[in-house]
This record gives sequence, C-alpha cells and structure tokens, in this order.
Amino acid sequence: MSEWRKLVCGAMVVVLPASLIAQDLGRAMLHTDGGAWLNGKPAPHSSAIFPHDFVQTLQESTAKVDIDGSTVTIQPGTLVQFEEDELVLDHGTLQVNSARGMKVRVHCMTVVPLTQEWTRYDVIEAGGKVMVAAYENDVKIHIREVAAQRSKYHGSADVTVHRGEQVTRDERCGAKARPAQMLAAKGAILNSPWAKGTGIVAVGVITCWALCRGNEPVSPDKP
Repeated sequence: MSEWRKLVCGAMVVVLPASLIAQDLGRAMLHTDGGAWLNGKPAPHSSAIFPHDFVQTLQESTAKVDIDGSTVTIQPGTLVQFEEDELVLDHGTLQVNSARGMKVRVHCMTVVPLTQEWTRYDVIEAGGKVMVAAYENDVKIHIREVAAQRSKYHGSADVTVHRGEQVTRDERCGAKARPAQMLAAKGAILNSPWAKGTGIVAVGVITCWALCRGNEPVSPDKP
C-alpha cells in the first residue's frame, strides 16, 4: 500500500503544475497608459488577462494587448472582450496585427484573416455601422447565417476586404448587450482561472498530505 501512495503522490506532483500551466495558455498581456478599465475596475499599467475578460479604454487613452503572434491596439472609447483566438468588439476601434489568424467579432459579423501570414487590419464599430480596413493581406467579413437571412445581404454573407480596401456594413443583428450587462455576465471571481487554480492546488495538497502520511492515523491517539 505504501508503494501505491508514493506512486499517487508522485503523479500529483507532476499533474498539478501541468494543469495550472494549461490554464495559462489562454493568457495575454494588457498594457495601458493609465486610462483603461479591466472588468469594471481601473487596470494597472501591465496585467495578465484571460478569456472572458473585458477591457474598456477611456476617451483619449489607448491600450495594447500582446498575444502569442498578435498585437492589438485598443483605441480610445472602446469596449472589447478577450476570447483567446478572437476579440469581441462592442464599440470603438481595434487595430490588429496578427500572424496567427486573430479574429474580431462584432455582433453577428466576424472579421477573419485569410492567411496565417502577417495581417494588419482595423475594425471600427460606431453608430450601428461596422467598418473594416485591410492594410496588409486580405480579410473576410463573415455574417452569421441567421442574420444574413434577415438582412439585405442574404446570399452574400461573406465579403472579402482586399489589401488597401475598406468596407462598411450596417449592423443588423438586433439588440446588443450594453456594457453594464456584458460586465455583469462576467461572473463571480470564483470563476476566474486564478481562483480555480488555487482550488486545484489546495485539493491536491490536502489529498497528497493524507496519502503520503502512510499508515499514520489522521487524529493520533497520543497527543
């Protein structure tokens, strides 16, 4: 039995750090000039962000998100949600430089690079209109099928924006969530990767401690 306990403890020592590293794979770094909010609170000048986090820049302030193979500049007056391989833009302007196909979703529209080579493009949402400008390589505007069927773009949901071009489309997805609603949907802090990681470590340490004590009782008879 003692050999089995040693085997379990050894496996947990390896598995627990690996599980925490796996949670960090979706992490990005946010850099601000002091005029941005992260999940409804003032953001530090540099901070790690995770999937489902919201970043909002104030007027006359910018922020930058560094992701593996991509850099995104968040222009003033912008609200965006980070989702690993795509950014969900509520309103404002994003300047995307990506060599890994970073997408931008704006309500029912998704802007998708057409190559894994270095692509540079802007996405602007303002006044119910979405403007996409391609500067390096081409991108595609994809409109979800249901939205396309309800709009005048039926039959031409995908639009290619060639290098040096810009395309503007009316946003026809229906009512969209306002910033307060979107931030409320973020969930409690216990759902954050850090909280989950801490819980995993705590459970693992307690379990390993109990197993590795050998045959010693948890509550010894002798004081």
